[in-house]
Amino acid sequence: MAPQREWLEHDFYKDLGVASDASAEEIKKAYRKLARELHPDANPGDKEAEERFKRVSEAHSVLSDADKRKEYDETRAMFAGGQFRGGGNGFPGGFPGGGTRYSTNNGADFNIGDLGDLFGGGGESSGGFGDLFDGLFNRGGSQRASTATRPRRGNDLETETTLSFKDAAVGTTVPLRVTSPAPCTTCHGSGAKPGTSPRVCPTCNGSGLVSRNQGAFGFSEPCQDCQGTGSRIDDPCTDCDGSGVKVRARTINVRIPAGVEDGQRIRLAGQGEAGRRGAPSGDLYVVVHVTADKIFTRSGNDLKVQLPVSFSELVLGATVSVPTLEGSVGVKIPPNTTDGRTLRVRGRGVPKRSGGAGDLLVTVKVEVPSKLDDAATDALKSYAEAEKASGFDPRAGWGR
Repeated sequence: MAPQREWLEHDFYKDLGVASDASAEEIKKAYRKLARELHPDANPGDKEAEERFKRVSEAHSVLSDADKRKEYDETRAMFAGGQFRGGGNGFPGGFPGGGTRYSTNNGADFNIGDLGDLFGGGGESSGGFGDLFDGLFNRGGSQRASTATRPRRGNDLETETTLSFKDAAVGTTVPLRVTSPAPCTTCHGSGAKPGTSPRVCPTCNGSGLVSRNQGAFGFSEPCQDCQGTGSRIDDPCTDCDGSGVKVRARTINVRIPAGVEDGQRIRLAGQGEAGRRGAPSGDLYVVVHVTADKIFTRSGNDLKVQLPVSFSELVLGATVSVPTLEGSVGVKIPPNTTDGRTLRVRGRGVPKRSGGAGDLLVTVKVEVPSKLDDAATDALKSYAEAEKASGFDPRAGWGR
């Protein structure tokens, strides 16, 4: 329950400068603005900006995830303004006779066990508020191992890249420069000076918690000697000050799969912020932006193109070269094809992840010449007369 304990001490909405009822889009915009302003590349050597960059990244990793945000809001609401107080001997005491019921400031009684069950307590791996209350209240002063003592996973990060239409359709590899907390290369994430190792905290025996009895409960709190980590570092690494993490720039070669669409997020497992003291890193999410193409558009895996043709090509038929993602293909226009008709070329569209490719959809559009010479004009007049003589009426049955 390390995250929930830390949530009680941090106002992520304040870190991002948004209201508690801010929309997901508002949170995203606020994060991107602050991330640009506080980015270490833009503030070299500024420790304050670096710390704010870390806090903003952590706030975004929680508030951008609907489930984490809900749990964060509920956790904060439960403890806002000291809502809980002991019903008998004061918080965290018990009722006379060793009872386990507590009351809120408005006088309503509740049972700690019931509250834990309501929010997912009761199981060793249930998580949520059940674990939070189990960590705070231990009957008879007994102390159970808490997840607060475990190394903390790094936060997820998000970055962006812009691709051409073709690269997004066929796939490509792009180098991305990411500046974020990463494992310290000197101590390899342990936090201890090379040649030394962290040792078990003698005060809490590595649990990260110490207990004190009050009333019917044992109240557990983070060990002050090891700051709740369960280990002590006698000789910290000088490069990371014992944290095991250091902000640095790195270049990641990201393989963009074929067929990625504008706005799609690609997850790179373990490429996010480094975990503390050797804990797993978070994930990196790459938001892909695709530039529009002058010729092609997409409909799923089908590639769409509008083909300019002459009137004579529509009437007499022709074979016309049409561009594709990998070159060109000859498309046969049947005689007497109507303007606006779409011709399908199988397998010349966007590659599919399952294999094969979509189709190329070619829509013909007649182009009218802006100017004709005398010979072309005379020929067109002769054709118009012959057309009329044949009885063809383009507006037959049209109108009233």
